[in-house]
Amino acid sequence: MKELITSLCEKYNIKTEYDCDMSAHTTFKIGGKAKLAVFPLDSDAFVGTVAALSDNGIKFMTVGNGSNLLFSDEGFDGVVIITTQMKSIKVDGDLVLADAGAPLTKTSLTARDASLSGLEFAYGIPGSIGGAIYMNAGAYEGEISQVLLSCRAYDTVEKKILTFDNQSCDFSYRNSIFEKNGARYHIIDAFFKLNSGNKNEISEKMDNLMSRRREKQPLEYPSAGSAFKRLDGYFTAKLIDEAGLKGYAVGGAEVSTKHAGFIINKGNASAKDVRELIAHVKKVIFDKFGLKIEEEIRIV
Repeated sequence: MKELITSLCEKYNIKTEYDCDMSAHTTFKIGGKAKLAVFPLDSDAFVGTVAALSDNGIKFMTVGNGSNLLFSDEGFDGVVIITTQMKSIKVDGDLVLADAGAPLTKTSLTARDASLSGLEFAYGIPGSIGGAIYMNAGAYEGEISQVLLSCRAYDTVEKKILTFDNQSCDFSYRNSIFEKNGARYHIIDAFFKLNSGNKNEISEKMDNLMSRRREKQPLEYPSAGSAFKRLDGYFTAKLIDEAGLKGYAVGGAEVSTKHAGFIINKGNASAKDVRELIAHVKKVIFDKFGLKIEEEIRIV
């Protein structure tokens, strides 16, 4: 594998890090070491790396800002492609083109500065464009599916770059064709079609949403965002609160006392702590209400 990585580095000037501590690359600040992490600078390097690893049967995965991920304490026995250096954002009329690694917040700010409305909901979401499309991220009545025009992804089966329009992405609540197909598709970049608006009004809406986040969410602690998916007809956080689970902890992992939908890292939490806490919350909710809740966090 080292020979292959060396050749990729020479061709694309890719930064690498062996025995990479994945807790440094996730918002949860939890996780063991990956055998190797690579940081492509642009789409050519990204596609070249994905294709080479796939063609050579090397175990790998793609990660953005790591905002919805929990890596195991044992780490990852393979290559992690981290897209955070792929962060180009461009505006063309009412379109915004963003690389997979571009931060959602930066993308929403770029849209605001161009007086384009539609991405206000994304302001403050700590993820990247690729991850947001992968899981159809959303908040405050907004979702990526509402504004995505198209995206490009490398298909490791057909071994080529494909373009997906909005319908082809097969979006649903916190899901898409990319999540349904696991490691087959690797998102490269995306076009968002937005609406012309008043910059001051857009900015005011974004500031209002950020104030609501700060007031209601435990942003002062590391977390992976909302820990559980919404149930039809129920507010999952409200169920967890009514079950008396606010403040319940396993090791360094705790159900936030500020927002029951968040599991936070109070300090030195392990992935095992988080998994046990998730399992306990799910069991209590089922025992008390007869409802099965599902974690939103992706566990690796």
